[in-house]
Amino acid sequence: MTEIVVRRFPDRDSLAAAAAEEFADLVARAQTERGIARVVLTGGGAGIATLAALRDYTDRIDFSRIEIFWGDERFLPPQDGERNEVQARRALLDHVPVDIANVHPIPTDAGQFAGDVDGAADYYRGLLPADTDPQAPLFDVHLLGMGGEGHVNSIFPDTVEVAETAATVLPVRNCPKPPPTRITLTLPLVRRAAEVWMLVDGAEKAEAVGAALSGADPSDIPAAGATGMHRTVWFLGEDAATAVPAQA
Repeated sequence: MTEIVVRRFPDRDSLAAAAAEEFADLVARAQTERGIARVVLTGGGAGIATLAALRDYTDRIDFSRIEIFWGDERFLPPQDGERNEVQARRALLDHVPVDIANVHPIPTDAGQFAGDVDGAADYYRGLLPADTDPQAPLFDVHLLGMGGEGHVNSIFPDTVEVAETAATVLPVRNCPKPPPTRITLTLPLVRRAAEVWMLVDGAEKAEAVGAALSGADPSDIPAAGATGMHRTVWFLGEDAATAVPAQA
């Protein structure tokens, strides 16, 4: 069973700084043990702030030996500023010496996959690490933000995506939050990360945070189903932590 860790911070900047420092330590350990680290990035205010804070760790992380994936993406043209990939490049990847061969963005609504979200999702599924041992993590860490209704990646309450039990990558249509067409990694794949980190701030998210940490049904609060194989860490701004149960 995953270890649940809850950490509280006074503001987004301190949350991002702490998450970045721990991320650097985790990646450095993985690189020492196996030569390469595999991580899944997220968008959102706290997630992008964490990526920006990682610019300060080029002395501790070998960015050329990180394999980078994304948890979800808006199916939009390549340079659209709403894409998580574009935001991640502006915040971090354009400023550190990544190996482009190790960076795996989710396809855009252009070129080979223009208008073909199903084909794009199938393609991304084929880029995932080989699953040779179901008991072993596929990723070292999966970063996640969370919406006020408890969604993670592009997995929203009471949808076919949150009910998925087998597929690893799904196309998303009619998403409750615009834009409506997206691609998402599913909860079964989220749970194949050694660690899942929830990066959450904002008072409007406090109720969903409390529900997730109190054992809510993932169908109602998808974040409740986002757990790491070894550890699940909640990095919470104080305003998002007001409903955390006493035992957490």
